[in-house]
Amino acid sequence: MTIIVTGGAGFIGSNFVYHMLAVHPDHKIVCLDKLTYAGNLSTLEKAVKNPRFRFVKADICDRRAVFELFEEEKPDIVVNFAAESHVDRSIDDPSVFLQTNIIGTATLMDACREYGVSRFHQVSTDEVYGDLPLDRPDLFFTESTPLHTSSPYSSSKASADLLALAYHRTYGLPVTISRCSNNYGPYHFPEKLIPLMIVNALNDKPLPVYGDGKNVRDWLYVEDHCKAIDLIIHRGRAGEVYNVGGHNEMANIDIVKLICKILGKPESLITFVGDRKGHDRRYAIDPSKIHSELGWLPETKFSDGIVKTVEWYLENRKWWETIISGEYRDYYKKMYGDR
Repeated sequence: MTIIVTGGAGFIGSNFVYHMLAVHPDHKIVCLDKLTYAGNLSTLEKAVKNPRFRFVKADICDRRAVFELFEEEKPDIVVNFAAESHVDRSIDDPSVFLQTNIIGTATLMDACREYGVSRFHQVSTDEVYGDLPLDRPDLFFTESTPLHTSSPYSSSKASADLLALAYHRTYGLPVTISRCSNNYGPYHFPEKLIPLMIVNALNDKPLPVYGDGKNVRDWLYVEDHCKAIDLIIHRGRAGEVYNVGGHNEMANIDIVKLICKILGKPESLITFVGDRKGHDRRYAIDPSKIHSELGWLPETKFSDGIVKTVEWYLENRKWWETIISGEYRDYYKKMYGDR
């Protein structure tokens, strides 16, 4: 079986590539990635040495390149991780999010129709549901929760989801969608909360926390997410949406304090900065459907996963030090310098 993984040089995509190579010795994995700022070929250094892996640099919006790759590989399954994914960047410039996350998804699905793939899987996000109030811990996102987006990023992902479901209904394309809570773990680009705090704490730099820091997120260790997608693409029902959640709700400020504790750094490094526009207060997923249909449950407790994540960043300094020495410095200054 041949699987095309788009965005496989990014955070979740690269972890998925390694998972599939390890678990499915009969699968060939073809990674298609544009290598934007968040895509790092060094992340796939070990995968490149595997004869069952191929890397192709291309943009999912490039129709000619996408169709040429499908003609060469005749994929059985396509898993689309490729996306612009940072909310702050979407607020700063929505256009690239609309192009990649919507037009790029449509281009991939057109190729899937042309070459008769057995499954197109769209990796989405819980952010398409909007947010939940902090004072209602009994409320959770289900697959039937109405879409209620808050940012250009989440709007572009919701648009791609609706388009995928439309391709299933109109053309019979065998589509599945997973909507996941916040991931954390190895190879996480250091503009996101957990890796940013780890990297800054290690360098004794301020730890910028938006607003009052009480925004709550449901955290899922990336390896557990990869296992969920693996199940969905092989056993999930076409035309269905599956919520993938970690049952690990934590306020941002509590996560930052925990990272300080693990690294032995003072909480005095914490600096509250101006809040993000339209900042959602709480995300929480009900993963009952994927559990009842496919038997999936998160395996990693947050207390264990966060320690493993911190240890990974301690052991892989070269990976993230190379990143933060580049254009990320300019972006970081723009996002946090004047707040």
